[in-house]
Amino acid sequence: MSKLSEWSLTKLDKRFGLEEVATLPSLENLTQFKEILSDEERGFLSLLQESLIVNIDNWNEQELSLHFIGPVFALLKFTNRKYNLFAERQLSGTIDGEEISGLPDGIIAKGFREPEIPYFCLNEYKRESDPNGDPAGQCLVAMLISQSLNKPNTPLYGCYVKGRMWFFISLEGSKYAITEIGYNSCSKELFTIFSILKNLKRIIELKFKD
Repeated sequence: MSKLSEWSLTKLDKRFGLEEVATLPSLENLTQFKEILSDEERGFLSLLQESLIVNIDNWNEQELSLHFIGPVFALLKFTNRKYNLFAERQLSGTIDGEEISGLPDGIIAKGFREPEIPYFCLNEYKRESDPNGDPAGQCLVAMLISQSLNKPNTPLYGCYVKGRMWFFISLEGSKYAITEIGYNSCSKELFTIFSILKNLKRIIELKFKD
């Protein structure tokens, strides 16, 4: 059984016949729909950002998650009895005969006490440049496992964070797309990041209405 940490985009492409494309309808649906932020949300995000700007080059991964990423997701309220935001929960699956298992930094999944069907995978790195591991590959392999647990033709979403930069991914069948540039959470793009995450919540809520 291989681990999530062992996979890179190149290894995934070769092993599972994946193809990276410039964009996908699901990625455009996630990133192009503009959610309106309230004054309260903008105020809270600005407070978080003040601390982020001061500490981003000093925090380790856990501190980045504790002081910034966690509060951002808490503001979105991805926690109810239908689905929940889980951290470092076991995610396992068999893809084309390959058993893969690991503990992704975060997943949004159906389920209250235990994750059942994942819809979104989060992978975070403290360093913006790190020779040890491929955060995009580790996020994508978690999405592949999630794909095997969902209904066929269900688009899957993910995000990996490298320091101040956020990158979003969508997976449709054997094709995946990553946002061309990262969104800088130390700039006004933080509001764009939050808008995208609000849209993600809207997409997940629609799944429960189908």
